[in-house]
Amino acid sequence: MAVFAAMPALAGNVSEPAPEPVVKAPAPVPAAPLTPNWTGFYAGGQLGYANVDADGFDDDDSVIGGLIAGYDYDLQNGFVVGVGFDYDFLDADIGNVASVEDGFRAKLRGGYKIGRGLVYATGGYAWADTDNFGDDDGYFIGAGYEHMVTDQVSLGGEVLYHQFDDFNGGPDADATTVQARAAFRF
Repeated sequence: MAVFAAMPALAGNVSEPAPEPVVKAPAPVPAAPLTPNWTGFYAGGQLGYANVDADGFDDDDSVIGGLIAGYDYDLQNGFVVGVGFDYDFLDADIGNVASVEDGFRAKLRGGYKIGRGLVYATGGYAWADTDNFGDDDGYFIGAGYEHMVTDQVSLGGEVLYHQFDDFNGGPDADATTVQARAAFRF
């Protein structure tokens, strides 16, 4: 009988609940940065519209497209600076006497990040070549927006105004271009 009397004492106190096991929460997953890092090289292409106006001649429109390459540096304070090079093909007539066939730009750009996008201003050296008037050096200024679709692919658009003083003693000319751009970043 003494054995049965001792059993409730071994079972523990029924008025106190058994302690719950301690479960440690997993570490939180780090959030992706809201703005990507723009530092690095890029290369891609662009396609758009060009309007060329030369003194004394009717202006002409043309499809314009070509290759882009450059390097951007993210200052990590919201600002991005960079250098770039564009080479474009087009066929814009200067009256019935010449045609602008290709162009080159060496550019500086600086902008501010907005989320995954970059709003920027750009400017620099421009060169254009014609079939009859030869080539000419000039400058350009403009603005654009580029958006990181992934960490390696960006899409954007750019509007540029170009000014050329003369084509080997020929007319002064200016051009406005609007282009969509796609770049692979590495």
